[in-house]
Amino acid sequence: MTLMKSLMGAAAAVALTAGTALANPAVIFDLGGKFDKSFNEAAYNGAKRWADETGGKYLEIEMKSEAQREQALRRFAESGANPIITTGFAMSAPLEDVAGDYPDTKFVTIDGWVDAPNVHVVSFSEHEGSFLVGMLAAEASKSGTVGFIGGMDVPLIRKFACGYAQGVKAVNPDATVISNMTGTTPAAWNDPVKGSELTKAQISQGADVIYAAAGGTGVGVLQTAADEGILSIGVDSNQNHLHPGKVLTSMLKRVDVAVYNILMAGDELEVGKVTLDLSDDGVGYAMDEYNAELITDEMQTSVEEAKAQIIAGDIKVHNYTSDDSCPVLNF
Repeated sequence: MTLMKSLMGAAAAVALTAGTALANPAVIFDLGGKFDKSFNEAAYNGAKRWADETGGKYLEIEMKSEAQREQALRRFAESGANPIITTGFAMSAPLEDVAGDYPDTKFVTIDGWVDAPNVHVVSFSEHEGSFLVGMLAAEASKSGTVGFIGGMDVPLIRKFACGYAQGVKAVNPDATVISNMTGTTPAAWNDPVKGSELTKAQISQGADVIYAAAGGTGVGVLQTAADEGILSIGVDSNQNHLHPGKVLTSMLKRVDVAVYNILMAGDELEVGKVTLDLSDDGVGYAMDEYNAELITDEMQTSVEEAKAQIIAGDIKVHNYTSDDSCPVLNF
């Protein structure tokens, strides 16, 4: 079976199960799948919430290879899906190639960048949320050494790492921040074994809190951290429940809210460029029953004060993607 036939079959199967109409929206999940417990799953939760609340139906596909990206976009556009939501920066290039061929279709890129009149661009201030969890990491660390494990080595993930390191250093200027990326290809998002190996390596260097911004790879980081008796920090979705009492917190990136709001807007979506930050709870940190005993009132008060200062502009968190540099961390 050819890749195109496989993709068409998958799309058709979804259409049949969804009872699709021409104006149904579509969601394209990035590599790692919609149940990656992180970025994609946040997007899925937003779509599911919309479907549950409205009774609406949507088309979907989970990317299995790079070759499917443009094919999925064209297939959904030709079927009449509108809007078409894409997740992940890797959809930028194929979306740029496709969007102009379907001027009446509204496309959405979450984490990507496309300058076209029918593409809605959604980004997040990940460096701000990462700053806050970095503060918590420094407060919780007993060794003075903390770690960061990213997925694919790209500017977006360096943005997470840089914000995190700034938060750590704000609490403890003498702290050591160890940073590793899982790889340089999209496979880096779904390699929990490599995530586990990197976690053990950082522990051997003294890290006792490790922040994972690595999609499905991060599941291996959190698991190994729990097994080895150190704390971890989740990302995108609230991952505190995966290892109760072992995950210090999770840096929330409200992809679910973005997807939900876009689907609620439907055909009325106003195309533009938006950045969700601390001021509108687009990013943040997770507090619940699973980590309540790990974070003291003093820790939370300190972080909330910093959050207010960032929103007010009194604390400036350097954005790695603004100049491809980080003042407190070398890559």
